[in-house]
Amino acid sequence: MFLGVHSHTLDDKGRVMIPSRFREELGERFIITRGLDHCLFVFPTPEWQKLAEKISLLPFTKADARAFTRILFSGAHECELDKQGRALIPPVLREYARLVKNVEIIGVQGRVEIWSSEEWRHYVESSAASYEELAEKLGIS
Repeated sequence: MFLGVHSHTLDDKGRVMIPSRFREELGERFIITRGLDHCLFVFPTPEWQKLAEKISLLPFTKADARAFTRILFSGAHECELDKQGRALIPPVLREYARLVKNVEIIGVQGRVEIWSSEEWRHYVESSAASYEELAEKLGIS
């Protein structure tokens, strides 16, 4: 399970160090794609395959299902770590997630998310106020 927040920086080539505690669970090859809220989703291959199976059950006759599927899969890239534990983030994904230099790599159960540090800070500030309300709405106690 992926947990925690780790601050890192992108190098000039668009590579980012993946926290050592995430590397083993991600495996040799993993998938990085557009996430929600202007972050990137990083999936170990088995988790990506589970998601792909769920998405394949969506009705292709529904415009929302087609749009979501197209955006998610067209942004997907298979990645592997270099010898220093860095992943190269493709330019199209760096642009989508507004990644320039400082990034936050967060664990979210079965996936990792990569955020611009600024976007993450804004997200936490705006969501923190409603954290308890969300827990109540979702029936988490």
